[in-house]
Amino acid sequence: MSTPVPDRLRLPFHFDAAPLQQELAALPAEAWVPHFNKREYEGEWSGVPLRSIGGMEGRIYPDPTGRERYADTPLLARCPAFRAVLATFQCPIGAARLLKLAAGARIREHTDYNLGYADGEVRLHVPITTHPDVAFFLGGERVVLQPGECWYLDFNRPHRVDNPSDTDRVHLVLDCDVNDWLRDVFTGAVNGR
Repeated sequence: MSTPVPDRLRLPFHFDAAPLQQELAALPAEAWVPHFNKREYEGEWSGVPLRSIGGMEGRIYPDPTGRERYADTPLLARCPAFRAVLATFQCPIGAARLLKLAAGARIREHTDYNLGYADGEVRLHVPITTHPDVAFFLGGERVVLQPGECWYLDFNRPHRVDNPSDTDRVHLVLDCDVNDWLRDVFTGAVNGR
């Protein structure tokens, strides 16, 4: 791609949030696993794996070295709306998780590594539920993400999230390898197509 990719980019997909919210509401409470990086948040931050190493339920840790070992979890088989979102992406998907930042919780500013377009792996967010008071900051600037949208964010940059609302913020988060198809998607998004 000759055009530089910005650190935040809305991709040209829009998913109907209603069926995703219905499947989200039907998830059993025990499917939610506390986030493994406990130093980085206050309150409740938890996840449900839809794709994980070996398709194991309860494993939300994304392992960048095990891409070929990722598989759908049994829970994903019971979630046709989420399966349809994943099927949209014609690129290798590693971890696919629902990540919930509970009402009143916050994720402290931090950086992730090797999750930028130039690294060949991107983390995409599809908001499922949110609230206008939820504040996501990337590189010190607020990014507003709406249900059903799809966003690339360069998580190599400092980022944080505050949820002072009374609503849980839940995103579908996909770790994708950059291939020709995804390069074309990014090129189109950068060029306004």
